Amino acid sequence: MKTSASRSLVRKTRSFSLDPDVLREVDRTKGQDSASERVNSLLKYALEMERKASLDQEASEFFAHAPDDREERRAFQKANLKTWTRP
Repeated sequence: MKTSASRSLVRKTRSFSLDPDVLREVDRTKGQDSASERVNSLLKYALEMERKASLDQEASEFFAHAPDDREERRAFQKANLKTWTRP
């Protein structure tokens, strides 16, 4: 884990406006961390969730147009299971 001195070297200061309710919740949940660390943590989590949701949406759109060929899927599933059960 990085020390706070080296962490501040790679961080950039920006100014954002936050709703008062958001600020209160950050202060309430930050624990021993600074408000900036808490906000960074929350933003990283939110961005990761957004990325996963986007990938899920992309997969849904892809499979929505895929043929519903049960025979092919069953053959693929069988072959896939065989690879997992190999010693």
